[in-house]
Amino acid sequence: MVTARNRAIDRIRRERTLAAKSKLLEVPEAVEDDMHDPIFNDERLELIFTCCHPALSTEAQVALTLRALGGLSTEEIAHAFLVPEATMAQRLVRAKRKIKAAAIPFRIPPEHMLPDRLTAVLAVVYLIFNEGYDGRGELAAQAIRLGGSLAELMPDEPEAHGLVALMLLHDSRRAARLQDGELVLLADQDRGLWDWPQIRSGRAALDRALALRGSGSYVLQAAIASLHASGSSDWPQIASLYGELAQLTRSPVIELNRAVALAEAQGVQHGLDAIDGLGLDAYPYLHATRADFLRRLGRPADARAAYRRALELTRSDPERRFLERRLAELGS
Repeated sequence: MVTARNRAIDRIRRERTLAAKSKLLEVPEAVEDDMHDPIFNDERLELIFTCCHPALSTEAQVALTLRALGGLSTEEIAHAFLVPEATMAQRLVRAKRKIKAAAIPFRIPPEHMLPDRLTAVLAVVYLIFNEGYDGRGELAAQAIRLGGSLAELMPDEPEAHGLVALMLLHDSRRAARLQDGELVLLADQDRGLWDWPQIRSGRAALDRALALRGSGSYVLQAAIASLHASGSSDWPQIASLYGELAQLTRSPVIELNRAVALAEAQGVQHGLDAIDGLGLDAYPYLHATRADFLRRLGRPADARAAYRRALELTRSDPERRFLERRLAELGS
């Protein structure tokens, strides 16, 4: 994969040099028919757009690009898509076979084709950030740089600015989220450790997205993150925004987040009722959330069972220690 990526970068550089030299020599026939002026200022972003070919499903585009360019393993990609590793491995193989059978070209798309690939590119950058947010800090920083390049490349796309805002606002709390290797929940974080200049930058990106009349999923998530970064979380407003986001995405993970907001805004029982039937049995945060609701409702036996299930599924050491601590607090 590293060799292929390096060869791709070399090819892009050679094509750019050929185009520039041919113009100087006034020999346009020396340039291939599909040659175009460089429009990217970030070669990695250029490769992501190249890999996200619309002949594949959006899911296949995202998975293949994360594997080839994002630095994620098949296991990490499977975790991002909430599927078993074997299932994701099969999907990657099928996508590669389709590329070969259909002779899909590895070619930089011209500028007018970029919007057709934007959805997949946004998803790639977002999932790279998520993996970094869970512990691989270099991936989070890489995703933020890619997002900035994307917003510069497509300045009139509100979702690009929304994604940048979302990543900046979440990343601004990194120093407070882990203390001595231990996970600290949002309500317990030392806000003096938050990166307030980065929060202001995130809100400026959100303002730009809203000025462009953005109302997509990344803009809504950024608006929620901005509310969390205020003096105190406005839970009724957050629950309302999650309701809009759930209607837009039809995602059970978003419904889970909405349940957390409902628990804070309307009471824990409302939150517990909202997570019934979400179908996320392999998702550790469902069981951790359910355990917390049950603990707060005074149902320790049920809470212990839910914490144990969350422990079976989590991949993060800080999260594991946090769950073990919660479990120990409930006693035997």
